[in-house]
Amino acid sequence: MTARLSLYEKAEHELYKLDRSVKGKFYDFCHRFRQNPDHPGLDLKPLKGDGRVFRAKIDQSYRALLAKAGVDEHGQERWLVVAVRHRKHVYEELSVAINRVTGEIEFVDLSVVGQSVLQRAGVTLTPVDPAPDAEPQQQAPTQEVHESVAVEPAAPLLSGITGEELRSLGVAAQLIGLALAVTESGELDQLVSGAPLLTKDILYGLAAGMSIDEVRREITTPVEVELADTEHDDLGAALARTTVTTIDDDLRVVLEEGDFRAWKVFLHPAQAKLVNRRYNGPARVSGGPGTGKTIVALHRVKHLAQQLPPGHNKPILLTTFTTNLTVDLRARLSSLLEPDLVARVEITNIDKLAARVLNENSLSGTGKQRIYDSVAIGILQRLLFELDEKRWEPEFLYEEWEQVILGQSLGNRKAYFDARRAGRGRSVSRPERAQIWKILEQFTARLDKENRETWGQAAERAARFEMERAAKIKARQDRKDEVGGRDLIHRDDSSGMRYIAHRYQHVVVDEAQDLRPAHWKMLRAMVAPGPDDMFIAGDTYQRIYDQQVTLGTVGVNIRGRSSRLTLSYRTTKEILARAMQVVDAKGNAPAYDDLDDGTDTLAGYRSVLRGPVPELAPCDTWDDELTQLATTLHAWREELTSGDGGNNPRRDPRGNIAVCVADRDSVNQVMYYLATEAGVTVAELTKDGIKGDGEVHVGTMHRFKGLEYQKLAIVGARDGVIPRTAVIDRYRESDPQRYAREERKARSLLFVAATRARDTLRISWHGAPSPYIPDSERRTRGSVMNQVWISPKE
Repeated sequence: MTARLSLYEKAEHELYKLDRSVKGKFYDFCHRFRQNPDHPGLDLKPLKGDGRVFRAKIDQSYRALLAKAGVDEHGQERWLVVAVRHRKHVYEELSVAINRVTGEIEFVDLSVVGQSVLQRAGVTLTPVDPAPDAEPQQQAPTQEVHESVAVEPAAPLLSGITGEELRSLGVAAQLIGLALAVTESGELDQLVSGAPLLTKDILYGLAAGMSIDEVRREITTPVEVELADTEHDDLGAALARTTVTTIDDDLRVVLEEGDFRAWKVFLHPAQAKLVNRRYNGPARVSGGPGTGKTIVALHRVKHLAQQLPPGHNKPILLTTFTTNLTVDLRARLSSLLEPDLVARVEITNIDKLAARVLNENSLSGTGKQRIYDSVAIGILQRLLFELDEKRWEPEFLYEEWEQVILGQSLGNRKAYFDARRAGRGRSVSRPERAQIWKILEQFTARLDKENRETWGQAAERAARFEMERAAKIKARQDRKDEVGGRDLIHRDDSSGMRYIAHRYQHVVVDEAQDLRPAHWKMLRAMVAPGPDDMFIAGDTYQRIYDQQVTLGTVGVNIRGRSSRLTLSYRTTKEILARAMQVVDAKGNAPAYDDLDDGTDTLAGYRSVLRGPVPELAPCDTWDDELTQLATTLHAWREELTSGDGGNNPRRDPRGNIAVCVADRDSVNQVMYYLATEAGVTVAELTKDGIKGDGEVHVGTMHRFKGLEYQKLAIVGARDGVIPRTAVIDRYRESDPQRYAREERKARSLLFVAATRARDTLRISWHGAPSPYIPDSERRTRGSVMNQVWISPKE
């Protein structure tokens, strides 16, 4: 009988870490197993501890551990590979079970649990296949003890919690006793390193101080399913609910990408519920760095694409603010979907989408040159100089125009007089509004004369075109309803409306906090209101562009359809804790908006990963900082390329190491030094993606939005640059609210940059450090050269 093989998510992670030759043997093993699982050479045998777990030979040294999950509709046996291990790490105590909360298959491996915890819980592991030349273990000689010393036993880490409570929350049954025996965080880290995801989330949440009720509400309930009585022990039914990878020839390519790829596409059960839910209107998911907002958005696209009827159109839009993030989204979606379904998705950044709308609605040759904000502010500054106008700064006027006048599509002075200016800080009187309107009229006239427009203007015009289109569609539908649903062929022929329709059935937005109000109006008009129309992912703590939007005011109602992710699966606990201090310097974070009339907070954000504490490196000069950076990059490169043959395999540094700087000039200086003086190949992060094929990516903090690297160095993090005091200090007295907003934006920029690191983060500066770096006032060049970033609680 032939077999159908699937790969458990944890087994996939183990395969990433194995030597290439072992991976090759695993592919051969899978081919043989699918052809005939009973082949004598595979030596398939059940374990004594759990008869549902089998071990089979990959070669003389490695074993595949499998669970049998019944027979499919074609008569093929269904098997799940739950682990790939060296034979000396295979024990009889390995087991599989069905989680009573999620209904998923869980693989429990006690061999990764700390020895102290196992001894305390009275557990002894039995090797399945000991090495033939292993020395028999001898009992240690007894010693005569003349006096006994009473040792106070350490208190359990989860004191006050019962086994029944852990069971009801969804902790794997085999790990409950061990969890209650843990006495310190290091032991807990060992325990959960091989634990199922739900167990890991629950135990870390409880250890972090969450109550039983909080854990049940935030972790257990979102992933809970109802199981029929017959499903509690049905591995076949559980397999359908478990995240697995089908083992086929395409798996070879996937595994060779390394485990950094895995978390980018892996879907946690709590996230899966958000992805597969049917919403009655626009839905929003928020969450801190690494909590999987983008992953959820991508899987939402996959879910929607798989429901489409056959066709060749593109009824799904996936959009975001920056071009380079769009490139990343396209690559990641391609790893999730078949090419024919990827082709049904429009993947573009929001400004390009607006430009396309304008091109479709403009006569040939009449398009305007679009300019960036910095250019437009320069034009406004020259206008103020010519008018000898000193009452207003060009930046304030430009933002007033962008956020109030364009943001609310105000077409005349009266509308501006009546407009709300929420979030603008400085108040302006009616006479001042008259002055502002007059100046901005001259400014827009000059742009028009030069045949130029800003991207904000382009977005506002595109929104108006789409809103007019949506109004025509609604008028046609209203007329059709009025005549009893009959076709309007004659009316359509005369009006040219016969084939007009909304552009998309579904719109999915990533990094939603950066879009302009006009962008939202355009998107709202592009899709018909109704079930599953819009899916929005964003985090206002990562807002690095000054766009303040309340979704309800632009026609996007998310009330009752908002969810929040709190567990980070990318950034380590150490990096996340310190990065959170950047936006919450005094332990009392200011209220950030939630893209609607509510507020968002960092409360409850936590990580399931552990790693080294971020390193702070004060330097004497810029040259000294570059020299130290080069030394660090060479060490990181050696670490990745050499590996250790075990948990840290050899890796290609390309795409895994990056250098982040504050401004464009520093990018050029860093790239030049590394390439010419340090022998490090570099590639630049540009607005259009990665330019070059170097090992180390270099870019400004803005360019790192939405990207991730294993090892990240932030250089030039000094006072005066982060934040740019020359820019924001002028608001300190004249406009305190504006000053606070600019400070918040600068903090968010450093927060975003720091959380692009997955495993290792290093921050350096010369001169005085940025005041946003926690405890920076104590970090001077005269202290220890390479310091770690210690929080006050540690």
